[in-house]
Amino acid sequence: MEIQGTVKLVGTTQTFGSNGFRKRELVVTTDEQYPQHLMIEFVQDKTELLNSITPGQSVKVNINLRGREWVNPQGETKYFNSIQGWRIETLESADSSMPPMPPEDAFEPISGQDDQEHDDLPF
Repeated sequence: MEIQGTVKLVGTTQTFGSNGFRKRELVVTTDEQYPQHLMIEFVQDKTELLNSITPGQSVKVNINLRGREWVNPQGETKYFNSIQGWRIETLESADSSMPPMPPEDAFEPISGQDDQEHDDLPF
């Protein structure tokens, strides 16, 4: 699955337990009529994918949905969902993908033509 949107927040890498489990959170705001602020977790070596990501960038994130079951001490079963990212790429805006137009005075007139118009059209 994919999520596209604008980066709102890039968290710091957190390390848990003696086994060195690492997690880093990213918040992406979707570009739709009712924008959603989605928290996406990157774990272990995938935390490094966020090193070059900054708030305000447009991104596409490949994700997996994760779910788990937990039984609390009272015997009640609880379910938790998470969104886990495994790839991220920055998207260029439509305006920045086109090179800027040169100024109008950068164009030189074609040599050999004078100021008079020549109409060679047969109609």
